[in-house]
Amino acid sequence: MADLFDRNDPAPPDAPRPLADRLRPRALSEVIGQDKALGPDGPLGAMLAAGELASLILWGPPGVGKTTIARLLADQTALHFTQISAIFSGVPELRKVFEQAKLRRKSGQGTLLFVDEIHRFNKSQQDSFLPHMEDGTITLVGATTENPSFELNAALLSRAQVIVLDRFSLADLELLAQRAERELGRALPLDGPAREALLEMADGDGRALLNLVAQVMGWQVTDKLDPQALSSRLMRRAAQYDKSGDAHYNLISALHKSVRGSDPDAALYWFARMIEGGEDPRYLARRLTRMAVEDIGNADPQAQAVCLDAWQSYERMGSPEGELALAQAVIYLALAPKSNAGYVAWKSALRLAKETGSKSPPKHILNAPTKLMQSEGYGAGYAYDHDAEDGFSGQNYFPDGVKRPVLYQPVERGFERELGKRVAFFAKLREKRGG
Repeated sequence: MADLFDRNDPAPPDAPRPLADRLRPRALSEVIGQDKALGPDGPLGAMLAAGELASLILWGPPGVGKTTIARLLADQTALHFTQISAIFSGVPELRKVFEQAKLRRKSGQGTLLFVDEIHRFNKSQQDSFLPHMEDGTITLVGATTENPSFELNAALLSRAQVIVLDRFSLADLELLAQRAERELGRALPLDGPAREALLEMADGDGRALLNLVAQVMGWQVTDKLDPQALSSRLMRRAAQYDKSGDAHYNLISALHKSVRGSDPDAALYWFARMIEGGEDPRYLARRLTRMAVEDIGNADPQAQAVCLDAWQSYERMGSPEGELALAQAVIYLALAPKSNAGYVAWKSALRLAKETGSKSPPKHILNAPTKLMQSEGYGAGYAYDHDAEDGFSGQNYFPDGVKRPVLYQPVERGFERELGKRVAFFAKLREKRGG
């Protein structure tokens, strides 16, 4: 009986085949853009040279050859190739796959089980692979577009090597376009700038490029098209962006670090990327306010107010007008003087609070509303700062037995330079008055 999940059987010769399928590489040496993984010094190249193929997780964006590489690995290692998708498969299908792999193993043939979108399997489904990987029934090759560190079980990751596949560069896409032209027997009807625009439209996705090439080759045109004519016939492919996935965290990290690095152009670019990807502007408003507090702080106390005003402007105007207010806040934050002294001081204060537990404040700063509390010394010796010279008594406000720490250390930038002078001034007075 034929394997229900077998994908080795070729389609009938006269069956229609998409261009991407017709151009699928027949050897690993034909794979474009993944030299880091497949080269002699790469992890897959080293495995194949040693004649040992371990279980793998292929992690990379769509359209970079994950399925193709898995097929070719099976061919090169003489393993039976079986493919399933985590989107369409459940426990019953997995049981059938494992049973067929066991039968194959008894007859002397191993199985390379390729699982597309493996991150969509839940914990128990991922665990079901483990015993069959350990006893050699299957060599697992999983494919995912999401970060395996977050989406896959630690037990599965400990038994499989993660191979990172790269997004196609423009040079890689150009090689793929040339390969398509040879297959179709003619050149794309595009001038140089339009050809480059077509490659940009693919956004690093080889499959998307070949689909675009197939569309362009189907047009009945006599002259080469320029970028404007191309864009009028083709819609630009939407950028890859998952508001709950890896791209979300990568892009917000890029925005935050660009602001911290005082680069308004880069910050605006990443902000625009997230807006274009469909990110909620309210989320971005909240993150910008966090940047003002964490990375600017008292070096420019106005930064937080700018973010809150921009946030409020967005709430009043909505999209797209309100996004300009947020963009202006991005520019302000990027160019503001930076200090994380307040952030560092807060973390240090939290640490000290945990270390000192429930120590009581010194009695001289406790209120004494009752006679009993007065008799216990509450409030005794308290110096009212407004009555002291310079409005500063220099008393100790930390618990008895806790050595006075230095938590807040202002930087010599922006308004915090002035705060640093005040800190130094009060420190001298405190020393002078024995505080």
